[in-house]
Amino acid sequence: MDASRTFEELLAEGESVPVEGWDFSWFEGRATEERPSWGYSGLAAERIAASVPPVDAVIDLQTGGGEVFAGILSAAGRIPSTVWATEGWEPNFRLAHERLELFRGDVVLVGESAGLPFADGRFDLVLSRHPQVVEWHEIARVLRSGGTYLSQQVAAGSNRELYEFLMGPQPSGENDARSPVNLVTGARDAGLRVVDLLTESTKVEFFDVAAVVYFLRKVLWTVPDFTVERYRDRLAAVHARILAEGSFVSHSERALLEARKP
Repeated sequence: MDASRTFEELLAEGESVPVEGWDFSWFEGRATEERPSWGYSGLAAERIAASVPPVDAVIDLQTGGGEVFAGILSAAGRIPSTVWATEGWEPNFRLAHERLELFRGDVVLVGESAGLPFADGRFDLVLSRHPQVVEWHEIARVLRSGGTYLSQQVAAGSNRELYEFLMGPQPSGENDARSPVNLVTGARDAGLRVVDLLTESTKVEFFDVAAVVYFLRKVLWTVPDFTVERYRDRLAAVHARILAEGSFVSHSERALLEARKP
C-alpha cells in the first residue's frame, strides 16, 4: 500500500472504478484471493472438450461480462454447435454479447430469478460461476436427460470477517440458500442427482481501503446496503487496520457442485 495516499483519496478512487464485467485485474497489487484447488474453469472446459457423448449445446447462467465463459470455451478447444449465456445487468449483457460472438454464441438479457426463455431439454451442459440466485427447477427443465449442471458457488458466510466488521454480527448462514446442505437439497428437490459437492475456504487480503470499496461495489451481496457515506466510519476503521497490520484479511467460502439430470 502507498502510505502517502490519504483516506479520502482512497475512498474517491474506490468509488470511481467502473464495475461492469467480471474482470478483476484492477485489484492487482491491491488485493489477493486464493483460488479453490479444483479449478472450476478447467473442469468446465474438460466437460466441453471430452464428454461422451459430446456436448452439443451449452449455456452459462449469469455470465457477467462473459469473461469466464469465453475463457472456458477457448480452453476447451472446440465450440459446441449451440452456445448461449444469460445475464441480468445490461452493461454486462453488452460486454458478454461482444465476447461470445467470437464463439458463435449469443446472450439473452434475463433477470436472475426469471424463467429461462428456452425449451425443455435444450442443453447438454449448464454452467454457472458465482450465481446470485439458483433457480433449480428451471435448470432441471432446460437440461436434457443425462445432462450436467456444473457450478462454482459463493457459499454462505463468504467474507464474513469483512461484512461483520462493517455491519456487526450476522446470522450463522445455516438457513442461507447457499449453504452446502441447502444447495444439495435444492438440486435434489428439482429432480437432479448430485454427483459431487466440494467446499473450501480461501484467504482474501485487501491492501488498501480503495480495494475494499471497489469490492463492495462490485460484489453487491456482501454488504447489500453498501454506500461509502453509510459506512464511512467503519471504512475508516478498515483503513486504520490496514495501516497498522499491512492488510485486512477475510476468507471466501466456495462450493463446487455437479449435478446430473437422470
